[in-house]
Amino acid sequence: MLVLAAVPVIQFHKLRRAAAPRFPVVYARDWADALAVIRARPVELAAVDPQLEGSASAHEIERLRMLFPSLPLIVYTALSPATGAVLLALGQTGIRAVVFTRIDDHPARLREVLAHEEARSASRQLLDQLAAVLAPLPSELRWVVEEVLRAPADLQTVQQVAARARVDRRTFERWFARLGLPSPRHFLAAARVLYAHRLLQDPGFTVEDVAQRLGYAQTKTLQLHARAYLGLTAGEMRLTLEPRQALERIAQGFAPQRQAHASAS
Repeated sequence: MLVLAAVPVIQFHKLRRAAAPRFPVVYARDWADALAVIRARPVELAAVDPQLEGSASAHEIERLRMLFPSLPLIVYTALSPATGAVLLALGQTGIRAVVFTRIDDHPARLREVLAHEEARSASRQLLDQLAAVLAPLPSELRWVVEEVLRAPADLQTVQQVAARARVDRRTFERWFARLGLPSPRHFLAAARVLYAHRLLQDPGFTVEDVAQRLGYAQTKTLQLHARAYLGLTAGEMRLTLEPRQALERIAQGFAPQRQAHASAS
């Protein structure tokens, strides 16, 4: 899971050392850079300092919160009279995770906060939705499928996923058939549509941003998949479906396959 560090350089290095190897960390030198990184890369968690550009201000963090409400934010800053007033303002936006430099930013504390906030990330919520479906898979295969759901741009084909799980493609497909699931190709494509739907709930993402983040070579492929699995364009699914409804609609589309499998057995 990629973590954005929109903090001064010293805090970035502390965060990167504490987060390794579980959480890779990418640095943003200013708020414009932070916004560009969130839109272009699969950032799922951000550590931010209201003093990033000098004087303490809640404005840019509040803007990130407004544009990307699904992105968990950790305030990582120095405790001072100036930041105290800012923290009160940010608390009104729902930000609760705060770490103070030189007070409680030892590695164990930073790792604890990162792990706690990871549970609120878009990919973790998607995994929680699909946990019951994936549970019967062999552990090695389940871990790789979960890895795909966390970073769908990294492993995009059935062959790549099977190779990462150290099984051949036919074994991969047999496991899915045994569980009454759709083919791995359809399952992975549908999962990417669900992930795209989650990201599109944030007003800061365009359809093009989401397509890029999920590794689609062309935005029209995302549109085709959205129509195939949800019956809607990407723009329509952003406006008309909640995450639970999107999952239910995809599950209904796969139901005939499960029923056919059950009848055959």
